[in-house]
Amino acid sequence: MSPKSTKRVTVYLLSGFLGSGKTTLLTKAIDHFTEAGRKPAVIMNEIGEVNLDGQLVASEVPMSELLGGCICCSNRGDLGLALKELVTDEQPDLIFIESTGIANPMEIIDEVTDASLLLPVELKAVITVVDAPQLLELSRTSRGKTYRLMQEQIRCANLLLLNKTDLLQTEALQEVDALVRDWNAFASVHYTVFSQIDMRLIERLEEEDTLQPSAGGKHEDAHQERDHVHDHEHHDHDHHDHASHTEHHHSHSHVMAYTHFFERAVDSQAFEEFVSKLPQEVYRAKGILSFSDTSSRFLFQYAYREMDFIKITPKGVVPDVAVFIGENFSKDAVRTELLKLEAAADSVVK
Repeated sequence: MSPKSTKRVTVYLLSGFLGSGKTTLLTKAIDHFTEAGRKPAVIMNEIGEVNLDGQLVASEVPMSELLGGCICCSNRGDLGLALKELVTDEQPDLIFIESTGIANPMEIIDEVTDASLLLPVELKAVITVVDAPQLLELSRTSRGKTYRLMQEQIRCANLLLLNKTDLLQTEALQEVDALVRDWNAFASVHYTVFSQIDMRLIERLEEEDTLQPSAGGKHEDAHQERDHVHDHEHHDHDHHDHASHTEHHHSHSHVMAYTHFFERAVDSQAFEEFVSKLPQEVYRAKGILSFSDTSSRFLFQYAYREMDFIKITPKGVVPDVAVFIGENFSKDAVRTELLKLEAAADSVVK
């Protein structure tokens, strides 16, 4: 079976600080997709030993629990295994990963893109839920670790929910909006109450392989009732300061990744030259490749303008695939150059 004919499971990463409203959004999304006839699954990460948020997810929804630490540090490596088990045992149509509120999304994104080299999964977007009153308070009073972490969670996002906006006056809301847009001018921004959004916004993220670039964020005013409960739990956690990545198939988006499945082996020197000329906006790439001028398969890694190739023997059937991660680069330009490499290799064979 060719890689393009293999069904790939859509993955969404839900990010946001503690008490922002991620689980509320998750349960609404699960209900929506289930009613639409699709099968969602969940990976729930908690810093504690008990999955309390998971109690809010319907029992019939397949769930994997990663407890006792952040995916981005102490549970690193477990995420790939959880994805494999869900895909193999449950065969879902889409998977939501809800990270703990103190996690920086970058490492999680890296884990999922690593897994996508071996598993039929595709990270479509990072959805960040922002506690708007909390962010405003921190920006005015204490710009410490929590503030910096929220900044990274916002920078990673393709879709931003400014939640609990019913608690802010117009001027305060404009102040938060300006702050968020300064950190991430490319994500779609929506005002929400109780994490209530039109779920078509999430559906569109799944379709954005073919959509035209958005012209920037847009607002969606929330009209929900104001009788919900807000959890303003704060944890003093030693957050990790990482660069932010996300997989987002969009020609010109903020933080994004392009996954390319090769139909044929390419020349190793031509590929190495292609990688050396990648735009500076592409800061990470990785993949598993076959080359036309050698019988071995290789794992390649690219970071900070340096590349490395390691001979490997993949376990099971693994397609030739490469993932390119960066900010504001043209997916179409990368794809065009890779197709040229494939065409050149094909002409040599003929």
